[in-house]
Amino acid sequence: MPLKGGIRDLGLGITHPKSPTAVPRILGLIAGKGDLPKAIASEARKMDYKVVVLALKPLADESLRNFADEFLEVNVGHLGKLISSLKKFHITEAVMAGKVPKGLLYKNKGRILPDLRAIKLLFSLEDRSDDSIMNGIVQELEKEGIKLLKTTAFTKNLLTAEGVQTKKQPDEKQWKDIEFGWKIAKEIGRLDIGQTIIVKDRAVMAVEAIEGTDEAILRGGALAGSGAVVIKVSKPQQDMRFDVPAVGVDTIHVMKKTHAGVLALEAKKSIIIEKEKFVHEAEKADIAVVGVGDD
Repeated sequence: MPLKGGIRDLGLGITHPKSPTAVPRILGLIAGKGDLPKAIASEARKMDYKVVVLALKPLADESLRNFADEFLEVNVGHLGKLISSLKKFHITEAVMAGKVPKGLLYKNKGRILPDLRAIKLLFSLEDRSDDSIMNGIVQELEKEGIKLLKTTAFTKNLLTAEGVQTKKQPDEKQWKDIEFGWKIAKEIGRLDIGQTIIVKDRAVMAVEAIEGTDEAILRGGALAGSGAVVIKVSKPQQDMRFDVPAVGVDTIHVMKKTHAGVLALEAKKSIIIEKEKFVHEAEKADIAVVGVGDD
């Protein structure tokens, strides 16, 4: 007989025995844009979680339904609805994954229309840096008894390994560009500006800000011409619960457009989605991929 108010009552279609140890854990997956939410959902289910996906509209991919035990859509600006949906399913553990471009706060077309709880949060912040906004959201979740877990708890097999990941190796000039740009990338991360810079001949072509990684690569690559080095790092103060640097096949496709030559990622603190496919596409595009240890 299922426990009253248990998993079956939540619509997950699971009848569990009387023993409380048999009750499966439920993970709330707050999903933005990209393929990372799918990877996390797949891994969480392997870990015997039942996954409730809260897909942030209009960012999350509809195909996420295939990776979820339950699937709900919530407007990206509706913090109150997000929290009430998590509580509806008695969720006490959640994870955030996928891109949520902060530029949506400022664009006229497709702009976020925050609900009352989101507005109160925004006005309570000292500034609107990424860390301030995300820490504010974490505090709101914690007030409701919802713990935000580290993204890396579900992506250990996706973390970038140290060393060159491709057959193609950076040339001597590109290694110097990586060395030159690494400390700069870390500094813009410390200042909570962005996580990516584009370098050519030991000069910074572009710094990622609110526009995001892809736009920074296009802008910097257009200035640099062929052979530019893209460096993506974690922040020195990186909170692994959110905003963990991640790349996928789309990153390679954007780099290919500008004939960039190298992608340098921070080893063990960045994520490569669909690594085998990613490396294959990098090889095809004649792009070297390097995992750099932050000593």
